[in-house]
Amino acid sequence: MTIKVQCYSGRKADERPIRFRIDSRDYMIEEIVEQWYGPADSFYRVGADDGRTYLLRHHKTDGTWSSPEPSVTRRSSRCNPSSDGLAR
Repeated sequence: MTIKVQCYSGRKADERPIRFRIDSRDYMIEEIVEQWYGPADSFYRVGADDGRTYLLRHHKTDGTWSSPEPSVTRRSSRCNPSSDGLAR
């Protein structure tokens, strides 16, 4: 699946993804769950604003992005707010 990805560029170009588009739907990346590097590609498992986790693959040779699998899992909230609004 080919997708369009917008990246944050800090000290280097395309440092990390911040949003992506699949078909006509835009997704904001809320967290990078994990990232790793292969010989020719970079991989990012990201949590999006729809509550799902996606795997994004950046092909270093041509600069394109793909998603080898559709949304993988529903994310759960990491904190449980108490009655006073503070996470415990």
